[in-house]
Amino acid sequence: MRTASIVIRKPQASFASLRAGFRAAWKTGAYQGEHFEFESPAALFRTITPKRWELIEVLQTSGPLGVRALARALGRDVKRVHEDAHKLVEIGLVEKDAAGKLSVPFAEIRADFVLRSAA
Repeated sequence: MRTASIVIRKPQASFASLRAGFRAAWKTGAYQGEHFEFESPAALFRTITPKRWELIEVLQTSGPLGVRALARALGRDVKRVHEDAHKLVEIGLVEKDAAGKLSVPFAEIRADFVLRSAA
């Protein structure tokens, strides 16, 4: 089962987390999941917009779809759905097969956001 974690983390913390995850995977040989890290909420929401999140949800529930079928399911313009799907394929949250069908390869996607006070 493939899993994805979406995290907001400063670059220094991101490198430390990457090292720790690599070490754990190296020692155990076990799948550690896939991580999508963003340096700020603004960066996350620029990349995964509400419409792109909805696209992910539709693919997650319906299974592989072509762009036109996906646009119909979303009630959106084919060109805009194509643009959004392309961006999600580019970052790895959506995959496109040889037949051109789009799918979400993850059984589970987790989002982790922590905001701490200075005190």
